[in-house]
Amino acid sequence: MNTKEFVPADIERLGSAIADDLRSRGFSIQLGALPTQWVDELYQTVNRLQPQQFKTAGVGRANQHQTDENIRKDQIVWIESKEGAQSNWLSFAGSLQRELNRQLLLGLFSFESHFAHYAPGAFYKTHVDAFKGQANRVLSVVLYLNPEWSDADGGELVLYSDAEPHRELCKIRPLAGTLAVFLSEEFPHEVKPSKRDRYSIAGWYRVNGSSVNRVDPPA
Repeated sequence: MNTKEFVPADIERLGSAIADDLRSRGFSIQLGALPTQWVDELYQTVNRLQPQQFKTAGVGRANQHQTDENIRKDQIVWIESKEGAQSNWLSFAGSLQRELNRQLLLGLFSFESHFAHYAPGAFYKTHVDAFKGQANRVLSVVLYLNPEWSDADGGELVLYSDAEPHRELCKIRPLAGTLAVFLSEEFPHEVKPSKRDRYSIAGWYRVNGSSVNRVDPPA
C-alpha cells in the first residue's frame, strides 16, 4: 500500500487479515501494512530525536520497574505527540483498535506505544508482554522502520510456543512496513542481537483494568 492516506476499506481489509490470523494461530505478520510514506516519515522522525530523549528500557511495571542490561539493551521514547508522523501512527492504531473490537469483540480500551532503538549489539531476551491473569495488555504490536535490512543484520523478532518454549513459531526480519501483532499473554518472544542500528515501534492494546481502588493504566 503506497498511498498517503488510509480509507475505511484499507483498515477493514487489514483488520480482517489480522483477525483471521489471531483466530487461527494467535499472531499475524503483515508485510507493507502501512503506507510507505507514513513509514518513511516515522523513520525520519525517530532519526531526528536527540540522544538525550531516549531512555534505557526497563523490565516490569509500576513499582517493580527496573533496568537490567542482561535482559534488554534497547532505548525507547514514548509516542505522545499529536502532530506529524506520530499523529498518523496513533490515528492508525485507533482505527485498527476499533476494527479488531468489531471483528473479535476484544474490548480493547486504550493503546500505548514507543519508538525503540537497538544499537549494534543490543537485544531483548525471551519474555512475555503480559503474565496470564496479572496484566491487562491484550495485543502486542510491532512496526518496523528500517528501509533496508538483510539477514546478516540480525535483530529478528522470534516468537516461541508457550507450551514448548524452545520451539520457534515465527522469525520476523525487521524490514520497514512489516507489522507484527500477537496475543500478549500467549507468546514468549525475543529480539536477537542487532548488527546495526535498528528502529521500530512497539505498542500494546489494553483492556480497562480500573476498579474502585485502582485507576488504569497505572503510573
